[in-house]
Amino acid sequence: MTELIRLARVEALGTDPVVTSAMAPPAGSDRVLVRMAAAALNFADLLKAHGKYQESADAPFVPGLEGAGTVISAPTGSGLAPGTRVAVSAPGTLAEVVAVTPDAAQAIPDAMSFEQAAGFQVAYGTSHLALAGRGALQPGQTLVVTGAAGGVGLTAVEIGRAMGARVIGVARGADRLRTVTEAGAAEVIDSAACPDLRAALRDLGGTDVVYDAVGDTTGEAAFGALRPGGRFLVIGFAGGRPSALPLNHALVKNIAIHGFYWGGYRTLDITVMRDSMSALFTMFAEGRLHPVAGAVLPLERVADGYSMLRERRSVGKVVITL
Repeated sequence: MTELIRLARVEALGTDPVVTSAMAPPAGSDRVLVRMAAAALNFADLLKAHGKYQESADAPFVPGLEGAGTVISAPTGSGLAPGTRVAVSAPGTLAEVVAVTPDAAQAIPDAMSFEQAAGFQVAYGTSHLALAGRGALQPGQTLVVTGAAGGVGLTAVEIGRAMGARVIGVARGADRLRTVTEAGAAEVIDSAACPDLRAALRDLGGTDVVYDAVGDTTGEAAFGALRPGGRFLVIGFAGGRPSALPLNHALVKNIAIHGFYWGGYRTLDITVMRDSMSALFTMFAEGRLHPVAGAVLPLERVADGYSMLRERRSVGKVVITL
């Protein structure tokens, strides 16, 4: 197709994206062409713009790791037809039209809006695969979620509750804690007002699984509250650095430490990744999950969205409409 489209582009590493235009990508015999309606921002987008993400990109590049839209064209045998509403999981989603491989696009439930679908995959996919897989979370167990008011943390609270766990959410500020409670946390802790997080978690009985999206001293404190046989899930480092975990304690208490990167499953096991997403779409269709965008901004304000992430002013996902 020959069409001029709008997109966001990081012109140089260390800068926020700007809005510009370019020709739409060609469909290709092995590509699904999607007209995007919305794309979500993740903390990884900030890292990537500064050249600090594990999947680096040379500038200039189109940011975005997930989004949603409508299929324009698709290869024969892909299971997708023009007009199908899909979620897209691939680099470069902050453009009005994208071309992706068939395994990067998946049909979404009729009741799911594009704004909901845009920010659903990374956050809910990360939490579901981490908790059900590496975390082996069981009904009746206790789950601690750090950074519980963030885009990924809120989904861990919601999915943990749906899996039958008792969830303790750790976040900053009364407003954020209220959101975490509404997402399903049985108890919440204000990390900004808690002088000893490890003691506070131990006073609540300790934990079986820690879902750590913060790292730094917050993750270290949560690790110290794990019961023997517990599991520590390394999800991210929003606190600025990875936690320095005492491996001798892990040995003595038989604690498992699992690094978890959802995007890595595209090459590690794409079938597990897609099956997990199908299960999540079913949970949504059944009314068990309620994704809410923290802020919805037009493409012209994409730099404001980056600022919201950097300054931690967002509760839930920041979604950019296209």
